[in-house]
Amino acid sequence: MIDESHPPHELDPSLRKRIDALCEEGRDFWHEFDAQVRQKEWHSFVAADYDRVRDVLLSLRRRGRRFLEWGSASGVITIMADLMGFDACGIEIDASLVRAARELADRSDSEARFAVGSFIPMGWRWNPADGDGRTATIGQGPSGYIELGRALGEFDVVYGYPWSGEEALMRALMRAHGSREALLVLHNVDTGIKVYRGGKELGLDTVAGL
Repeated sequence: MIDESHPPHELDPSLRKRIDALCEEGRDFWHEFDAQVRQKEWHSFVAADYDRVRDVLLSLRRRGRRFLEWGSASGVITIMADLMGFDACGIEIDASLVRAARELADRSDSEARFAVGSFIPMGWRWNPADGDGRTATIGQGPSGYIELGRALGEFDVVYGYPWSGEEALMRALMRAHGSREALLVLHNVDTGIKVYRGGKELGLDTVAGL
């Protein structure tokens, strides 16, 4: 998907148009989902700021890098990563959202892969210092890595959109099972987007060269 005639951190016009259309369809899906599902009962899916995520992914893209989205919902960000040239996968606990993501991938001519399940590997437990091991909105279920045929440690870039209080869990999970060279991108509603490697936060102005 990467056009070699353009710098890696720029989108050629045709690809930008495709990603713009993808994001617009994702927003339309979110508004419909919110009206039909979230207004009737609580659901953890909230659409991310696709434009902000696009800018960060663009700075991180390298041909062949493996990308994983934790809680991929309607699939927009995973598909976006695929269109940018990542080898992109998403894990989502809600099977109906996985079906929607696969349909969106087909319409977008994307090879992004999606698995139903939990992004928490089997056997791992959240054991924070305060002893409160609740996983908040993160659903419990069979490991999605089994369906993907890949372990967490095989991915180069991992993206998550945590609710308040879940960021520490995601960082601990990455330290326990992720590659030390992998980048963890967390999009927090309150603090914005942060990038970590080996448990340490990196400045957004430095990640483009990684």
